[in-house]
Amino acid sequence: MFQIIGIVMLFGMVFGSYILAGGKFGVIAHALPHEFMAIGGAGVAAFLISNSLPVIKASLGGLGKTFSGPKWKKQDYKDLLSLLFQLTKTMKSKGVVALESHIEKPKESTIFQKYPKVLKDHFAVDFICDTLRMMTMNLEDPHQVEDAMEKQLEKHHHEHLEPAHALQNLADALPALGIVAAVLGIVKTMGSITEPPEILGGMIGGALVGTFLGVFLAYGLVGPFAARLKAIVDEEAAYYKIIQSVLVAHLHGNAAQISVEIGRGDIPSIAQPSFVEMEETLNNITND
Repeated sequence: MFQIIGIVMLFGMVFGSYILAGGKFGVIAHALPHEFMAIGGAGVAAFLISNSLPVIKASLGGLGKTFSGPKWKKQDYKDLLSLLFQLTKTMKSKGVVALESHIEKPKESTIFQKYPKVLKDHFAVDFICDTLRMMTMNLEDPHQVEDAMEKQLEKHHHEHLEPAHALQNLADALPALGIVAAVLGIVKTMGSITEPPEILGGMIGGALVGTFLGVFLAYGLVGPFAARLKAIVDEEAAYYKIIQSVLVAHLHGNAAQISVEIGRGDIPSIAQPSFVEMEETLNNITND
């Protein structure tokens, strides 16, 4: 919603101020199709040249995400903590053997099936199960486990930031492409130097639209979209950080409820359940 409001304000304030100041919109309207073809087309071409197919697809999907926001909501964090609570409690109270069936075939696990949204996230499920497998293989040094998990998180986060970086690179290139389009317009104008001043003025104005368009697209649209996408990816990364915090706390010998409370501290404040809310949720699980 705020993104749409921002886009409307962007166009309204920029072009509205130009018109109110006495600017003639006809000059922009006449030059815009050609300049946009040069700048937009060159920008798309550069984007295709500099990125792999998966990054291109993820970037297009990321544009939609900038409007929808982070996919993890408050209930999703509670579900994740509840899942980790059940897994760590099972491991502590019933032993490794009781846990194996859940981590070897999570899709068939009665614990995982209670939380379908977590189960749909392949990285989250693999991250949980692979870490618990390490624990069942007597790798009980919390520091080793934490280091191994940290490397996986860094890799995952780096890969998910690539679309935001790709969009930011495009934003950085657009002003220069605008200059390219403007220079071509000046070249065209110099070829018509014998024309009357009013014609030359229109041609120079049209050439400057190229510079304007490149800067406008870069700092008004593409750059903000890249920044928003990066912020969303960073916020979503907290979801996986919780897994690390809870499982490492469990390795340190903490009770399942204490481990979950440590993980709750990694939840972004806007979606963080209170201590009482989480305690009630865990108590309901215990009483089931």
